[in-house]
Amino acid sequence: MKRIIYCAAGLLSLCVNAQVGIGTSTPKSTLDINGKTTLRKELRVGGTSAQVGNAGLNGQVLVSQGEGLPPVWKSLNVSFMEEGQYKLINSYLSSDQAGITELSNGVAADNVYKNNVGDDISDTSKGRWLKIAGLENNFIIKNGKNRLTYQFQTGVEMKAPSATTSQSVTFTCGVFRNGKLVAVRPDKIVSNNNTEKLGIQDYIFTLNYTEQNVPLGAQKLEVACRKINSSNLSSQFTIGRNVSDTNTVSNAFTLESVMKIDVIEYVTYKSN
Repeated sequence: MKRIIYCAAGLLSLCVNAQVGIGTSTPKSTLDINGKTTLRKELRVGGTSAQVGNAGLNGQVLVSQGEGLPPVWKSLNVSFMEEGQYKLINSYLSSDQAGITELSNGVAADNVYKNNVGDDISDTSKGRWLKIAGLENNFIIKNGKNRLTYQFQTGVEMKAPSATTSQSVTFTCGVFRNGKLVAVRPDKIVSNNNTEKLGIQDYIFTLNYTEQNVPLGAQKLEVACRKINSSNLSSQFTIGRNVSDTNTVSNAFTLESVMKIDVIEYVTYKSN
């Protein structure tokens, strides 16, 4: 038979089998607390009738060992984030060796020298963009306070019609989110009378950018490039691969495109 005792802390019940309930008349264990608990001193575990339990060390956490076994204090190599900091949630890494070959000799440049954030990838008045298909990424943003960091790198190669005459190609590559431009960088590759390499010039292009507070929902990230200007229409020009598989200067592997996207979200904790 259970006895019910009312005390300042709440409803307390004592059972013949020594079960104690605080805030409940039907305790399910030796001590069953139904409500908030305030602990003013250390929490000790693993003690006996003859020895006080272990309070653990500063920074340790209490880890369960499973049913029937006492929990133990453990030191974990985990960085605890404070309110207001940013935490890396996901990273997406993709690579491509097909590249862009459709801007080579005989293909005129678009002569569009300026872009703005929000330009549509399909608007040819803003330039004739060609996608690097293997770099497309799709994901979902769940926290409106975020940072998306884009790191894009690719090899660029051109071959002038004559190995003894310097030629150049001006180009640009950009990152598009849901079809709209969010980051762009123009650049230029120049052949320097390179008779040793038969007029072939290699170059590494990089684009790093951080976009803040991307809207919630599904996101589609793409990378595209275009040719702005060329000093000679007959110059061969490729992005993310070599101009020819017959030359021995480079290959698709050495010039491949790589895209890394880091999704970083704002840390917040809900109060009880």
